[in-house]
Amino acid sequence: MHIPDGWIKAGTAAASGAVSLGAVSASLIAAKSRLQERQVPLIGLVAAFLLVIQAIHIPFGPGVSAHLLGGALAAVLLGPWLGFLVVAAVVLVETSGLGHGGVATLGANVALTGLIACLGGYWLFRGLLVLAPRTRRGFLTATAVTSWMTVVLASAVGSAMITYGGVLGAGQARPFIGVMVVAHGLVGIAEAVITTAAVGAVMTARPDLMATRELLPATGAAASAR
Repeated sequence: MHIPDGWIKAGTAAASGAVSLGAVSASLIAAKSRLQERQVPLIGLVAAFLLVIQAIHIPFGPGVSAHLLGGALAAVLLGPWLGFLVVAAVVLVETSGLGHGGVATLGANVALTGLIACLGGYWLFRGLLVLAPRTRRGFLTATAVTSWMTVVLASAVGSAMITYGGVLGAGQARPFIGVMVVAHGLVGIAEAVITTAAVGAVMTARPDLMATRELLPATGAAASAR
């Protein structure tokens, strides 16, 4: 979700903004040593893809909408740090150029899409791979589950910001969070399908570009080494 201005309290906006700014700083340092020239075209493709899918909003009430996030896609293809920076840049462009989300809530929206869906999604993905068989199907299944879970989790945290830390108040938390989680659970199915298809295509065509190529099954790892 993109939280508009006026929906969360100043303290919530300031706290989430500080956390997001710290994450951006850390990601810049970490990504600097990991960025490879061959990844640049993939970065552009992921950024463009995120702009398209996040621009499609499904309204669920005044000022509230659901949309695909793409954080898991960025994490699996670009890694946690570079993926987070791409997501944060996309959210900034959407806020300043498309009017999606508020300026004062920029930090909160970066936290939801970048910190939770991308950074958090990366570690969730790594954890799921431990449980999944080391096959193409196992890799893509972990991708799909990560995609769905990050959308649902981001919606729950965003809803908590709007209720416990926002204008609706704690009294509205349970029904509001319930509605938003259910709505984003449905959106998450579409995200899982799209993300899995995109990751599968890159695995087939150019696995060497993936930041997670060392986690690929044996056939994919062999292809990326060529």
